[in-house]
Amino acid sequence: MQDAAPTPVYRQDYRPPGFLIDDVDLVFDLREDGATVTSRLSVRRNPAVGVPHDPLVLNGVNLKLTAIAMDGAALVEDAYTIAPDSLTIPTVPDAFVLDTTVELDPHGNTSLEGLYISGGNFCTQCEAEGFRKIAYFLDRPDVMSRYTTTVVADKARCPVLLSNGNRLDGGDAQPGRHWAKWQDPVPKPSYLFALVAGDLVALEDAFVTRSGRSVPLRIYVRQEDLDQCAHAMASLKESMAWDERTYGLEYDLEQFNIVAVSDFNAGAMENKSLNVFNTALVLAKPDTATDGDYRRIEGVVAHEYFHNWTGNRITCRDWFQLTLKEGLTVFRDQEFSADQGSRAVKRIQDVRRLRASQFPEDAGPLAHPIRPDSYIGINNFYTPTVYEKGAEVIRMIQTLVGRGGFRAGMDLYVQRHDLQAVTCEDFVKAMEDANGIDLGQFRLWYAQAGTPELTIEEDHDPDTGTYGLTVRQYVPSTPDQANKQPMHIPLAVGLLDREGRPLPVRLDDGGGEDDDTAVLSVREAEQRFVFTGYPSRPVPSLLRDFSAPVKLIGQPRDRLAFLFANDVDPFARWEAGQQLATQLLLDMIAAVQRGDPAVLDDAFIEAFAKTLSDQRLDKAMTAEALTLPSADFLADQMAVVDVEAIHAARSSARRTLASRLRQRLMDTFDANREAGDYSIDPDSMGRRALKNLCLDLLTAQPDGGEALALTLDQYRSGTNMTDVLAALTILSHLDLPEREDAFADFYERWRDHDLVIDKWFSLQAMSHRPDTLAAVRELLQHPAFDIKVPNRARSLIAAFAYGNPLRFHGADGGGYDFLAEQVLRLEPLNPLTAARLLTPLGRWRRQDPGRQGLMKAALERILATPNLAKDVYEVASKSLA
Repeated sequence: MQDAAPTPVYRQDYRPPGFLIDDVDLVFDLREDGATVTSRLSVRRNPAVGVPHDPLVLNGVNLKLTAIAMDGAALVEDAYTIAPDSLTIPTVPDAFVLDTTVELDPHGNTSLEGLYISGGNFCTQCEAEGFRKIAYFLDRPDVMSRYTTTVVADKARCPVLLSNGNRLDGGDAQPGRHWAKWQDPVPKPSYLFALVAGDLVALEDAFVTRSGRSVPLRIYVRQEDLDQCAHAMASLKESMAWDERTYGLEYDLEQFNIVAVSDFNAGAMENKSLNVFNTALVLAKPDTATDGDYRRIEGVVAHEYFHNWTGNRITCRDWFQLTLKEGLTVFRDQEFSADQGSRAVKRIQDVRRLRASQFPEDAGPLAHPIRPDSYIGINNFYTPTVYEKGAEVIRMIQTLVGRGGFRAGMDLYVQRHDLQAVTCEDFVKAMEDANGIDLGQFRLWYAQAGTPELTIEEDHDPDTGTYGLTVRQYVPSTPDQANKQPMHIPLAVGLLDREGRPLPVRLDDGGGEDDDTAVLSVREAEQRFVFTGYPSRPVPSLLRDFSAPVKLIGQPRDRLAFLFANDVDPFARWEAGQQLATQLLLDMIAAVQRGDPAVLDDAFIEAFAKTLSDQRLDKAMTAEALTLPSADFLADQMAVVDVEAIHAARSSARRTLASRLRQRLMDTFDANREAGDYSIDPDSMGRRALKNLCLDLLTAQPDGGEALALTLDQYRSGTNMTDVLAALTILSHLDLPEREDAFADFYERWRDHDLVIDKWFSLQAMSHRPDTLAAVRELLQHPAFDIKVPNRARSLIAAFAYGNPLRFHGADGGGYDFLAEQVLRLEPLNPLTAARLLTPLGRWRRQDPGRQGLMKAALERILATPNLAKDVYEVASKSLA
């Protein structure tokens, strides 16, 4: 139990910094036994604050101060005070130079924040508050400084010495050592500082900017990984070209570097000109990476590069504004990836991800607006709400002002705020001013948590040809807010005739004339929209392109079946199929709970077959359209979750589809087998996705011997990781000797490839077999498992807790005990990763009373632990509140 609960930080308490630091000069002396960091800070009082006698208070954690001087004169001990998290100098002049020297222990730094060792190399991670573990500093995003960094290390041990900006100089030092000096001319906050020193090699290339500058590009990795960087490099160059083409934003420095490290709490970090990536989001080749890996690498490389403008040159005033950079940059990387392949498929994948992770967060104890009002540990707000819902808020602005208007708003935003630390309000204001629009009510998206629910009723008068839609919105209560105001919701609507042909959308107010989609601005709790010129009742296609992150409640089943079979809008067609399948599966779940047969509707099977055979759809779109709603999505629709009934209903539906459509599935599987070399072009990826979906369904047959033989053949003869892993995923759920043989073979084949072995751990953790929890506990003792490595902890513990609801929510509570044990085991080593593992326990309110008690007991056990890290404390305490 905490001796004293950690103190929350409130957005309303923001005050500008009392001091500014214009220039930072750092010298790192890196050694086998530790590191010494000498910093020289050019400090001055902030003229905007105007308090002449305030003390200087610098942040600092786990630092051993060995020297301190002001304007060249050493400070005596009673001239300053050191606390566990700060250095205070009570009396300072208005402008001065402060020198400090500190000792660090990067080898013992398991938190992976500040300066630490990854794979034998020195590495830093400073977002959000890691720089205070490197040097005493004003570690807040609104203090922007120019950095000069000198790195000194053993030449054989660390032949590569990197930091932000441009390399100024370098050379040999004392025998066996060398140094390099870097200077970043662009002012930046401390969270964007980076340093890497180690034994690395680089894939080199160059990008010629639109102004004609040739920018050297390098991706640094271990020697054995050099052949796996080509896709990341291609993605980087495509990102740079896209940002120039789409937003007119050109890269600003003389070089751009990426480093891939094996120990990293996140996916990647956008440090100015020196991006540090988790190896999982850089390394790829066909025999070790899946199609999904290739897509993620493309998206994340783009995301971190796009931060150069939306996050680095224009940064956050304070951490409450995190969605300013993350929501905007997620939107930008989504648009980039949509332009690289199928826009409809990309939109579907993004919406599926939002519903799987952010909708449950909005409905749970950790619900918060995209701009939170308070936090205890800022690391806990790197959430799907801030990122994915934040991106949806940006997308809604583009929907309201149009693509041209959004570009004009972006231009004005950059013109006004380049090299500034700003707020979400500054971004919205630029959009308003560039487009002459009032987004006052729209700002509620930044302030209110929860997922709005829409119900829509239609009416039609054939005599006047008028057609009406009455829209009602409701925003559920969340722990931080009971009563919600109506939101400004852009609702994209299309109309079809009874043959499925698109009709022009003619609003009674004249809007949308001759367009096949109109955007309705829903602003009230209840609002009616009238359309004219429809002697026959049209069929509405609602929420096209998922124009707002809302839930559409109560659509008639016959309409959904019609749209699933006929809608010309690809996203709307997919959405209709998902909503129809959800309603049918919920009926089947209720039947299972009653003890009745779970029967799949014939009309759905027919629509499924029609979509399977529809040659107008690309293969990837067909695969998405035919993927049943996930167990987690179905759980999100239930007042009380029943994981066993969900699993039984989905299994029954899969068996029915496999049995009724066996030959069509087999023909589609055969037609999409690859001939020729592996390619990551959209058509090839789509063919593999559709083929593997068919194989997965075929193995659901009770007499699926033929499908099992195909699965084993695909595993044994597969020439790419996508197909091999698809087959191994199917085998992971089966109780057959072939399963054990395949997993043993896979491990022996790939035991020296960490990222592939992460997949091996995850598949076993997500198995539906009854013995999965016991197997996961046994895997904790496997020689390849190391809980201190975030990728490995996530591959086993998170895969089980997040990715296997059937076994995690076992009625005996064993899954909850397991997760609590691992969180407490990891918390002293890496509290950030421990806190992120903890989230599934917070969803106890949706379970039955027995499971509720078991989950609460696991949370209470965690919360009772003495001296709990604030990141873990915040998640556990809010989950129980």
